[in-house]
Parts: sequence; structure tokens; C-alpha cells
Amino acid sequence: MIQLEHVNVARGENIVLHDLSLSVNHGEHLAILGPNGCGKSTLLKTMTCEIYPLVKPDMRVRILNRERWDLTQLKRTMGVVQAELPGRQTLHTTGFDAILTGFFSSSTLWPNLEVTPAMRERTEEILHLVHAEDLHHKLVGQMSAGQQRRIMIGRAIAGTTGGVQMLLLDEPSNALDLAAQRDLRSMLRKLAQSGTAILLITHHIADILPEMDRIVMMNEGRIVADGPKTELLTPTHLSNLFGGEIHVEQRDGWYNAW
Repeated sequence: MIQLEHVNVARGENIVLHDLSLSVNHGEHLAILGPNGCGKSTLLKTMTCEIYPLVKPDMRVRILNRERWDLTQLKRTMGVVQAELPGRQTLHTTGFDAILTGFFSSSTLWPNLEVTPAMRERTEEILHLVHAEDLHHKLVGQMSAGQQRRIMIGRAIAGTTGGVQMLLLDEPSNALDLAAQRDLRSMLRKLAQSGTAILLITHHIADILPEMDRIVMMNEGRIVADGPKTELLTPTHLSNLFGGEIHVEQRDGWYNAW
């Protein structure tokens, strides 16, 4: 589904991704784990063609077996949920309408947009899918951070056609309290179990779903490990990754670290 080979990415004068190669298969669930500032979000933006790598002879980027994409078409294939919470226009939109805007990739329902009955029906389905039926008429600006995150995930799903093939989430549990984190993870598990591939960017071990068997570890703009969860989520690997003594506990498929 995603294939990167020898990718280098610059932000301003600095190289932030160094000779990075990564492939993601259809239907695969994986987490990209690493400390803040290691280049995880830049990698996600490279995958979604928001940022372009430096052109070099051996560099290659293929998304769904294509090297060139119209970005509007790409957004209708992969649902992307950024770390940032909704913008100013969206705050004054109801939960239902905020998801509905995903069909148009707009911040609000502008008068020139033509909303079809099929779009409204699909939005009702997505509200149920992300456990947000009670947010139908509530303004996004009056929601908690956890409620807003559910709506933004619903919006990303709405923006795809024929069902989202992969959901990419950047630090989804940021700004959420413990109860909201639990609800978010439960919802993501159901999406994973329903067949939606999930790629998760995080520095929180507890975000890694039991359905995720593969871990990619990043540090200083490089992939430093890529392999099974059972081999990489160990005190030794995590202590090396985060630069401090880390202890790990595993229970019922979930991992916690301290």
C-alpha cells in the first residue's frame, strides 16, 4: 500500500528524514513509535504527499502502486487524522455537519456545496461507527477533546470513497484524559477488527492496539528498528529508544511502560 525507498526530507535547511525505507502492506496494522521530534509526523506527511522528499537517483515513493497522485484523489483513499484539533471554522459546526464536510474536504458547509441524501445517510452511519450519535447536534467547539477526536476520525472516514483503505493517525491520544483515551482505543480496535488498516504515529506505548503486530521505531529521523511487537516492546529496546530506563508490562494484548 505504501512503499518508500531511500527517502530524505528537508524542512528548511535541515534534513529531518535520513535515507528512510519503509513498506506497508494492505490490511496491515502498525505503530510508528519514537520520542518527540524524531520525525514521525514528517514521515506521515511524506506518506500522504503533503511533503515531498529530496530528488535523488535511488529515491522512490509509491502509494497504492502509483508514483503520481492527484492529492484530492489520494485523500479519498486514505483517511488522515492530524494531531491538531479542529480549526476555527469547524468549531462552529455541529458534529453531524463536521463529518459531512469530510466529503468536500472543507472546513464548514459552504452554501455552494451540494449535499446529497446518500451523503447524509453515510454520515449517520459514520456517527454510529465512531460512537458519536450523541454529538449529532452538538457544536464542535463545545465538545471535549476526546469527542472532537472522534468527530475528526469520522470526518477522515467520510472523505474516502468506497470505504477507507487505511486510517493514519498522528498522536491521537494527545490532550485526552484517561477515560477519553480508553474510549478512543476501544473505537480504533473496532475499526481494525472491521478490516480498516490502521497506521498509528505515537510516543505513548499504551496507544498500541492488541491488533497491531508490527512496530517501527524511529529516532533522529531514522528507522532504528522494524519488527514484531513481541520482540521490540522490551525494556532494552524502549530504554535505548527513549534514552532512559524503561520498564514494560503486558496484559491482555496491551502494553504499558514507565
